[in-house]
Amino acid sequence: HEGGAGRLGAMTVIKINAITVPADSGDELAHRFAARAGAVDGQEGFEGFELLKPVDDRTQWLVITRWRDEDSFQAWVSSRSFADGHRSASERAGGEAPKPVSTHSEIWSYEVAGGSAG
Repeated sequence: HEGGAGRLGAMTVIKINAITVPADSGDELAHRFAARAGAVDGQEGFEGFELLKPVDDRTQWLVITRWRDEDSFQAWVSSRSFADGHRSASERAGGEAPKPVSTHSEIWSYEVAGGSAG
């Protein structure tokens, strides 16, 4: 596999989707995530994800996904299953899109720079 040659070992790429969700919509966000949880599982280079719910008064939920490399993430974003996973069941059935539960969302990109040995 090209690309990682000059680096010492492969670095896991972390993508954090910070989703601003009104306080009364959190349960719906969690429900929608659960409904499509398996969509990304078989994706090449995908290493796992967590949906983090705020326990203080902030309104950002964080979706933390881990990828083998940037190429793996980009391949997922441009894939058919990404598009399908981000449409609702009613849209897939030809109906109306439900209104989004989030008011804002942004993607933050990180790589692991240190931490405890796992």
